[in-house]
Amino acid sequence: MSRPPKRILAAVEDLFFTVKIADAAKRAGMEVDFVKSDKDLLEKAKHRPALIILDLNFNAIQPLKAVTRLKGSAELKPISLIGYLPPAQGELKQKAHQAGCDMVLTRAGLSQTLPQILKRHADAP
Repeated sequence: MSRPPKRILAAVEDLFFTVKIADAAKRAGMEVDFVKSDKDLLEKAKHRPALIILDLNFNAIQPLKAVTRLKGSAELKPISLIGYLPPAQGELKQKAHQAGCDMVLTRAGLSQTLPQILKRHADAP
């Protein structure tokens, strides 16, 4: 009996990253749910995805508040949370770490490491 595929939750506004994440997830044997609001993000996080990917410039979901709420919940805190942003936003990167992001990458960094990150989460027990 095979396990159902692991899920990724992605709060991403940019079409380029939507396609990139969907493609990488498919290759890793994972399924991805894209959300467009903080309410959806928090609701779908309750289904315990293997990973949450968050565009830290996606204003519709208020990313820093969302991170604080996700990591402030004992139930949701263990879920890996990766935020990404343009390289020139060092202050936002620091705030995202303080809010609870497990990892904060530049857009290019996420593009380069996404397949390895998803493989690691797909293979995790």
